[in-house]
Amino acid sequence: MAEEAKAVPEAEELPRTIVRRIVKDKLSRCSEDGDISVNKDALLAFSESARIFIHYISATANDICKESKRQIVNADDIFKALEETDFSEFIRPLKASLEDFRKKNAGKKAAVSKEKESEKNKKRKVEGEPSGKVKSDNGESPEKGDSGDAE
Repeated sequence: MAEEAKAVPEAEELPRTIVRRIVKDKLSRCSEDGDISVNKDALLAFSESARIFIHYISATANDICKESKRQIVNADDIFKALEETDFSEFIRPLKASLEDFRKKNAGKKAAVSKEKESEKNKKRKVEGEPSGKVKSDNGESPEKGDSGDAE
């Protein structure tokens, strides 16, 4: 018996562990017990529903982008797509999540920028001192007798 071909290419599948984590987290908030078991078929249905939703919103956002004569979809295109597809109730929480994400990444970018600048400064110092010795304005080493030359 031949194995049934997959309907969705593997590249388009959402990661099962992430889908499971999101579903269990959200359902446990709704339950008084807090412990929810989710059937494998239910997880597959959640995953497929999310994939279809992503395709639907991204296609709509792409159309909005093309109407604006642009080639790159941005966050505002997603917000407009949500509104056009009658999912406007998602816009406010999505904007809040996006703002939080940007704030967290701004701190990370600042730290990375400082680190890169520090590395550039180190390279400049090394490149400016090819022999590793610091020379004074008159061309002599700051400490006489420490030039490394035998006299």
